[in-house]
Amino acid sequence: QVQLVESGGDSVQAGGSLRLSCAASSLTYAKMAWFRQATGKEREGVAAIVTAGGNTYYAGSVQGRFTVSRDNANNTLYLQMNNLKPEDTAMYYCAASFVAFSPLRASAYGTWGQGTQVTVSS
Repeated sequence: QVQLVESGGDSVQAGGSLRLSCAASSLTYAKMAWFRQATGKEREGVAAIVTAGGNTYYAGSVQGRFTVSRDNANNTLYLQMNNLKPEDTAMYYCAASFVAFSPLRASAYGTWGQGTQVTVSS
């Protein structure tokens, strides 16, 4: 069973940057992703990376500001977040799946981390 542990969440001012990390017990999966959930809102897919081919996918709201990547040697998934905005404030979750379809859909993932909080102030 894949276990995921996120870290790197913090409080920053608008325009700042953060890098989230997700340590995985194994990287033998079809896809991994970052999701976020703000208070009172549904969980949304932020960025995903598919193992076969290494394709990446982003939500329109973060395209050009966030970058998802992975370090296979260290079994770690990253999310580099630049030019952060107050609307990026949320709990961020790492997720993994053994099937490759629907990379930004929460229902397509069966393994989740505990989350790390990102707060962006204006």
